[in-house]
Amino acid sequence: VQLVESGGGLVQAGGSLRLSCATSGSTLSIHMMGWYRQAPGKQRELVATITSADNSTVYTNSVEGRFTISPISRDSAKNTMFLQMNSLKPEDTAVYYCYALFRTFSTENNHGRRDDYDYWGQGTQVTVSS
Repeated sequence: VQLVESGGGLVQAGGSLRLSCATSGSTLSIHMMGWYRQAPGKQRELVATITSADNSTVYTNSVEGRFTISPISRDSAKNTMFLQMNSLKPEDTAVYYCYALFRTFSTENNHGRRDDYDYWGQGTQVTVSS
């Protein structure tokens, strides 16, 4: 499975960027996609996620109202999702990583079984200048 990210770059404070993420190589059902970020010297943190079944979203407090994650678009073995980032601040500067979680359900020995498979992109740099 491959995750390809694009859309990062350098922008002034108050500006906007749109990140995109596309998965390929899996025919499993996508359960969730999202974005995490890691600033220098800090731990990786959740930015936003969206669940494919009901488009339910989760945002970290610091981006609520400024960032919007799109519903997952599914086309055969490809899943695409976007993160619109508005009113960017210098503290949004980080490497942004796309995350994808695939989930399968099966029956084994008359018991239901759930298997999760998660993948990460290589990251895209977002730099916001003051």
